[in-house]
Amino acid sequence: MTHQQRTWHKSTYSGARGDCVEVTEGPTTGVRDTRHRDLAELSVPASEWNALLNTLRTN
Repeated sequence: MTHQQRTWHKSTYSGARGDCVEVTEGPTTGVRDTRHRDLAELSVPASEWNALLNTLRTN
């Protein structure tokens, strides 16, 4: 799936100012800055993304 075909979304906790990140899920999770969408994205295996979220939830 190409960059343009993915569905990106941001947290419902994000404010209206646009200071947040967006993610897209799949076998690889993509993370990008909403202010600089075209500059870069971080791609990590979905299992690692889930491990990060689980760790954040328990701390």
